[in-house]
Amino acid sequence: MIDVLLITFIITLFYMAIANRIFTHINVLAFQGVLLFFVVFLQLNEINTLNLALILLETIVFKSIAVPLFMSYVLKRNKITRETEPYLPNFVSLIIVTAIVVITILVANNVKDPHLDKIFFVVALSSLFTGLYFIATRRKIISHVIGYLIIENGVFVLSLAVGNEMPMLVNLGIMLDIFASVLILGIFLNKIGDVFNDIDVDQLSNLKDY
Repeated sequence: MIDVLLITFIITLFYMAIANRIFTHINVLAFQGVLLFFVVFLQLNEINTLNLALILLETIVFKSIAVPLFMSYVLKRNKITRETEPYLPNFVSLIIVTAIVVITILVANNVKDPHLDKIFFVVALSSLFTGLYFIATRRKIISHVIGYLIIENGVFVLSLAVGNEMPMLVNLGIMLDIFASVLILGIFLNKIGDVFNDIDVDQLSNLKDY
């Protein structure tokens, strides 16, 4: 069952590569949070109240509800257009993301570590490099935030790749990092939106320090 959920997670990366609407990307991020909840829930050897509360807070409450709602507010607040405006065509993006997944599978097969869960490792690396690809090939700053959140999901899965128990301190650090980054980037987007009508990374070259 966990393998099915992780494969579904990889499929969401393919879907994000060909999707043009920013709201679609935000909805997929919310769906990824739900997938991660069930993955961790099934992965835990022992379910106790503290672990369950942490899982619900980090995945369902934070990744699937709080962050998507906040990003949707930022979009409406700044009147950002709905298109992601990538530098490369969607078909090329799909090929590149597919290549990323294939390469990570080859890398995972060459790793000889009995404590490493390879399918978790593949999903984690695929998310990390796909997030970096999104940041490098999207014009809008909000798309860069989405790429960063994909990377955070990859780090979350990577923390599960090294063992069966929930790494509580690692995930608390990830949750705090996500909260701080999204909050800061949201404030940044709001301030930039007061200056420019549309938030494009190309327009940042017009900013000057007086």
